[in-house]
Amino acid sequence: MTASVPIEVKFTVLHPLAAEMPPAYSTPDSAGFDLRACIDQDEIEIPAGQRHAFGTGIAIEICQQGWAAFVYSRSGLGTKKGLTVSQGVGVIDPDYRGEIIVSLLNTSDQLRRIQRGERIAQLVFMPFRQGKLTLVDALSDTSRGSGGFGSTGKL
Repeated sequence: MTASVPIEVKFTVLHPLAAEMPPAYSTPDSAGFDLRACIDQDEIEIPAGQRHAFGTGIAIEICQQGWAAFVYSRSGLGTKKGLTVSQGVGVIDPDYRGEIIVSLLNTSDQLRRIQRGERIAQLVFMPFRQGKLTLVDALSDTSRGSGGFGSTGKL
């Protein structure tokens, strides 16, 4: 298998911490680079069941058409601390130029703390295609139909 060619992504620094700890991949084969909590205080507390939006101190420009960035939870934070990206996956559209914000949800039953500069999520670049939307009077029939939410069984 040949190595993939990275797409060009420009970034700007919006918080001094992002200049001290610029975005980088943790390992040569990492799918995403880590996003950090760029906060001015030493830590932020997130009570059980609550969420907090963290600035990451960077904005990006994806230079290749047909690509977007996706914010995913870090597996260690989710598994060990119950801190996940609150909307599941965040989408950074290629025409967005503002600061990347990560909203973390505390799914645990305990107070959690995020330290200044802590890695809180990861950013993955993936290709996408827009759909061509066509209004119709009816959709085609399938064996599944409109069945959802477990309609196909458990096993």
